[in-house]
Amino acid sequence: MERRRVQVRKRARHESTASVPQFTNSPTMIVMVGLPARGKTYISKKLTRYLNWIGVPTKVFNVGQYRREAVQTYKNFEFFSPDNEEAMKIRKACALAALKDVSAYFTQDHGQVAVFDATNTTHERREIILSFAKENGYKVFFVESICDDPEIIAENIKQVKLSSPDYINCDKEEAVKDFLKRIECYKVTYVSLDDDRDRNLSYIKIFNAGIRYLVNRVQDHIQSRIVYYLMNIHVTPRTIYLCRHGESELNLLGRIGGDSGLSPRGNKFAAALGKYIRGQCILDLKIWTSHMKRTIQTAEAVGVPYEQWKALNEIDAGVCEDMTYEEIQENHPEEFALRDQDKYRYRYPKGESYEDLVQRLEPVIMELERQENVLVICHQAVMRCLLAYFLDKSADELPYLKCPLHTVLKLTPVAYGCKVESVFLNIEAVNTHRDKPVSDEPQGSPTRLYRNSRVHPMASPTPTKAPSLQDLGLTELSLQNVSVDRDAEDALLTVPEHI
Repeated sequence: MERRRVQVRKRARHESTASVPQFTNSPTMIVMVGLPARGKTYISKKLTRYLNWIGVPTKVFNVGQYRREAVQTYKNFEFFSPDNEEAMKIRKACALAALKDVSAYFTQDHGQVAVFDATNTTHERREIILSFAKENGYKVFFVESICDDPEIIAENIKQVKLSSPDYINCDKEEAVKDFLKRIECYKVTYVSLDDDRDRNLSYIKIFNAGIRYLVNRVQDHIQSRIVYYLMNIHVTPRTIYLCRHGESELNLLGRIGGDSGLSPRGNKFAAALGKYIRGQCILDLKIWTSHMKRTIQTAEAVGVPYEQWKALNEIDAGVCEDMTYEEIQENHPEEFALRDQDKYRYRYPKGESYEDLVQRLEPVIMELERQENVLVICHQAVMRCLLAYFLDKSADELPYLKCPLHTVLKLTPVAYGCKVESVFLNIEAVNTHRDKPVSDEPQGSPTRLYRNSRVHPMASPTPTKAPSLQDLGLTELSLQNVSVDRDAEDALLTVPEHI
């Protein structure tokens, strides 16, 4: 009897394997499940933003958008009735079109995670998705949002659904009534993931926006990170304040890194920041700083207890610490050019890259998601990384985000993004922003070589090698003033003025 039980178990495992072999790094489909107004699109967008930020190429496929493109005019809830056979065919065709695009994203765009954002409330629809994944060798992880709290549902309808393209120029009360009837249509056929029948599937159930969770069969590292992230986010209204330390003595000299104290103007900013924060009357505000002198001195003037995070320390410039850009160009001209070629991935010799910094800051992001009102007093590169997460900026944009001294950025999370308010506290400071280098040569003029024989920055390991043009299938690069044989004048064109 025991032998037979083992045989059955082995057969079940064999039947669950994909038609195309499933590898450890096979693409993953995150499949949303749940009734309308349960926060599925909110979770989809937020999760996609996080995964892209940590370097996992991810894209959302919202089936509702496919439906809107197929059916240009939305009439009423009856379109979603399970008895509406014509509409059911359209909805299925839209889901299949989205799955086709998922496949193209994985094969052509080299994506790693696709978030399939739809209700997927029936067992049959989920079987279609599982069969599709099995045929292509994709992993599947379901995220089901279950909510029976009327206040959460009502707030979601108010914040998101009333501004939907389905209800443009529609009376708000009529829109709410129609949407509630749409939910009832889905309830007729809704079948939740079953803890017994679906025990071999990988999934997380989120109850009432995070009051409780149920996790089943997490398969790999990506899925474990997804679960960890989803268990840390919340929808409580809050505000996050980001600012840099006050102007430092090294800022005045145009030197990067170091651990100098504040300049006289930096001290004035610290006092102004304290006055501004007190005027905001923020409930239970937490203040975080790095371990560096200039952030601690800035926080001291606010007059509120603060926490120090080593993870918030400025990017480590390695052998270039305490140097001016002019000195780096003079002593390490190739390194200066290589950083301009790919500022996000370039790693300073014996130091860090922006890519390294993002990994270092992941615990900070996790804790920011758990908290409510927080003021983070940090540094230019660190603030760029944090801001890129909240504003969904790409790796190419991140190193050039403007984060001026003596300015507070007030971030207020909204439905599908983040509202940003920039507050300059009227204390002048030196400019430390260096724009992306672009040559003043007109298009069509002779271009410069991207690099000579140098293959990668000194002391940089293989993962952060800057690619040669031959690796990219190119022979030269126009417009970007980043050649390793450029002269000093060209190299220093975008360096800000300093003493």
